Amino acid sequence: MILSKRLTTIASLVPAGSRVADVGTDHGYTPIYLVKNGIAVSAIAMDVRKGPLSRAAEHVQEYGLEDKIQLRLSDGLEELQPGEADAVIISGLGGPLMIDILTRGHQVAETVDTFVLSPQSDIPGVRVYLREHGYRIDKEVFMKDEGKYYTVMVVTHGVSEQVRYIDDLFGRQLLEEKDLLLREYLEKEQARYQQLIPSLESAAREETRQRGQRMKEELAYIEQALAVMEEE
Repeated sequence: MILSKRLTTIASLVPAGSRVADVGTDHGYTPIYLVKNGIAVSAIAMDVRKGPLSRAAEHVQEYGLEDKIQLRLSDGLEELQPGEADAVIISGLGGPLMIDILTRGHQVAETVDTFVLSPQSDIPGVRVYLREHGYRIDKEVFMKDEGKYYTVMVVTHGVSEQVRYIDDLFGRQLLEEKDLLLREYLEKEQARYQQLIPSLESAAREETRQRGQRMKEELAYIEQALAVMEEE
């Protein structure tokens, strides 16, 4: 089985020997890959929608893994029991939904050793939530797949260090490691903002000028992050 670059990255961050639960499994490709390649000893593939779960069941049967992969119709962690999984994958969902899943399923989440998270939106909000609710980001990977940028986090339980605002925005480890792909992304955003801001600030509508002001503030954080990445 060949996964997309994004899913391959997610799979590579799952600890070997884990019992895995995949939230929002869609077609079930990630748990199949993990079990088939001996990374996971077992998996629970969960989705809130019957259609994708049905297709996942077909794929599990196709690979003859019915004895190692369970399928469950589940809203987030709702149908996962405490202690059933060592590692939980949540990817392809918006940040607010991911936060909601962790909040509603906190009793189960407390029994999980490792989370591999890849929020599709409000990544800063997810970082703040994790820090404020007893989670620690052990590793972040910033990647590009088919022209789109993605962040993947390896999360465990623990106390997080105090961070700067730009760390919440862009990822402390990525900034400290001077991640080349993050630098590429920030430089593109810097150029885009610099091109847009002058026309927005000189617009006739007050609402548009305010948007330009907000973008100017965001640009300052981008430039601060780039400056940090330039430090020796």
